Amino acid sequence: YSSAASDVYKRQDVSVIVPVYNTEKFLQRCLDSLTDQTLKDIEIICVNDGSTDNSLKILEDNAQKDKRIKIVNQENKKQGAARNAGMQIATGEYIGFIDSDDWVDLTYFEKLFKTAKEYDSDIALATNVRIGKNKFKKRLNLESVKKYTELQDKLDICHQWRNECPTNKIYKKSYLEANNIRWPEGVYCEDKLFTIKAVYFANAVVTVPEVYYYYFDNPKSTVNSCTKEHRKKLNIDKNNARRDVINFLNEQNANVRDKNFWYVKCSIRLFNTIPLFTVKQSTKTTKGILFGFIPVFMCGGNK
Repeated sequence: YSSAASDVYKRQDVSVIVPVYNTEKFLQRCLDSLTDQTLKDIEIICVNDGSTDNSLKILEDNAQKDKRIKIVNQENKKQGAARNAGMQIATGEYIGFIDSDDWVDLTYFEKLFKTAKEYDSDIALATNVRIGKNKFKKRLNLESVKKYTELQDKLDICHQWRNECPTNKIYKKSYLEANNIRWPEGVYCEDKLFTIKAVYFANAVVTVPEVYYYYFDNPKSTVNSCTKEHRKKLNIDKNNARRDVINFLNEQNANVRDKNFWYVKCSIRLFNTIPLFTVKQSTKTTKGILFGFIPVFMCGGNK
């Protein structure tokens, strides 16, 4: 990697990892929200994932101005590999992940870090706000500081089954390493398996109110790409990620609310589009569905 601070080896409070791929229109906003943080002992690891626009130039210009910015260059390998590359060189006690078209409050890392330390928590959790055209929606609305240690409570406060957001949290680096928690590479929806492992192994999740991560609903993001080929790949990877989550929970003999986690085990479709018959699997339950909404059988221990 290249860095304006390659001669500085001081352990930081937080390492912020930013995967960057062709986000020149939004990147400066993201970087400004990081360099202006009230918590000064941070390093900002920007992984340029094979960008073909002006993103690398923007990173280099900012690194000249702020010695805390480190740049990692690699060929395009998707977000999972980019985040893993950042984790390999991170020196912070805690690690945070920011997407390069998103931004955070200027007190974001100070509040999360201080609360995580005060409550001896492996994860500190902030409110995630989704922003798009005429859209401002809080995915979470945390109103107080509270520490959660029981697995189901941790899953519930994170809304893990429907909002497996990895970016509105900071994670203690030592426990990520101890449990070998890394990102799946070369696939979409890599956040599902990473976050379920991170929440499962965390000694606690502590909530931090009145501080926000702003998720920008970028119409050109990988999630919103409209090509038929891309959507097919995305849907396959999403279902495989859900399967991997259930496999992980079962391997751990995790006592979780069964109805929250499902994947499509098999599906028969008319003309490759209309769902005729689908079999879904959870941690304990198998169910058959006709035409996408009519339940025809269920077996196992749903609860």
